[in-house]
Amino acid sequence: MEEGKKTRLYERHIEFGGSIINFNGYLLPVRYTSIIEEHLAVRNAVGVFDVSHMGEFIIEGGESPAFIDWLITNRASDIPIGKVVYSPMCLETGGIVDDLLCYRIDDNKYMLVVNAANTEKDRNWIREHLKWNINFTDITDDITLIAVQGPKSRDVLRKLTNIDLENLKYYWFTTGKVAGEDILVSRTGYTGELGYELYIRSENDALKIYDAVMDAGSEYNIKPVGLGARDTLRLEKKMCLYGNDIDETTTPLEAGIGWTVKLDKDFIGREVLLKQKKEGVKRILVGFKMVGRGIPRHGYDIYIAGKKAGYVTSGTHSPSLNEPIGLGYVPIENSGIGSEIEISIRDKRVNAEIVETPFI
Repeated sequence: MEEGKKTRLYERHIEFGGSIINFNGYLLPVRYTSIIEEHLAVRNAVGVFDVSHMGEFIIEGGESPAFIDWLITNRASDIPIGKVVYSPMCLETGGIVDDLLCYRIDDNKYMLVVNAANTEKDRNWIREHLKWNINFTDITDDITLIAVQGPKSRDVLRKLTNIDLENLKYYWFTTGKVAGEDILVSRTGYTGELGYELYIRSENDALKIYDAVMDAGSEYNIKPVGLGARDTLRLEKKMCLYGNDIDETTTPLEAGIGWTVKLDKDFIGREVLLKQKKEGVKRILVGFKMVGRGIPRHGYDIYIAGKKAGYVTSGTHSPSLNEPIGLGYVPIENSGIGSEIEISIRDKRVNAEIVETPFI
């Protein structure tokens, strides 16, 4: 058995036959049945993920709105209570420390949700840059996070809560009772489908809520979903994965998420990104489909006109499209839709074509 932290839902992963791996220090299922089956369950009906490995920080204090605005590239000082924003957090060089979700809990209180692989790094980064009247608390170990995703997710949760799910807009959250427990519910997710994420504190019964969700979803053939399908689902929607598509060597402008960069405010890395915006990026993250046979994988080289020109950041066989797809960085002058590229797969160059994203 792998060593690592067990989430509060671990016994259900075992009970449902999950294939357990150590993922960033947590024992989590990569799949229960098959990645394809679980992927299609989310696209067509509803699936449930344990994403308790994600990190959660509380930033609060009288100057927290100004501090958050300085810490991340997006603007959070003027969003209303109950709103969520997606944002990179950058180095002085413009490279991405992490991409995160920022929840405005109260006038002077925010929750940041960060990637599991970066929790320690992010915690240290924020503490090193604390200034003004700010309090920082890491509540990661106190939170169980359940993602209910898919076109039937609202129908499932409607059975368990009086929260007005119909009027809970994308990237907004609220609090209320789910299966009798007081929790935070946000309309967010990493699949591109209608979905909700349930933030459950340690004083709440996480297993009770999980079991209630699974029972409520039985009529829709609800499935527990592992990390494998989580990756294929996000890739089809061109949602960046930290460590693959973005990292400290890439900027938000290169990654195609420039809409998260508010250059009319001050933040860490602003000067570099302002210069890059004025001069234009030299490379850009694009989506492509394979024309020849082969599945692209992270790290494979991309060739254009016979010369190495970039690299694959993510790749898979898309369960929805039933064909191989990928993301990668290419020179801006070669990034047009329909441009022909080659992917080096086992020392053989295989034809591919740049396409519009998201893929579906």
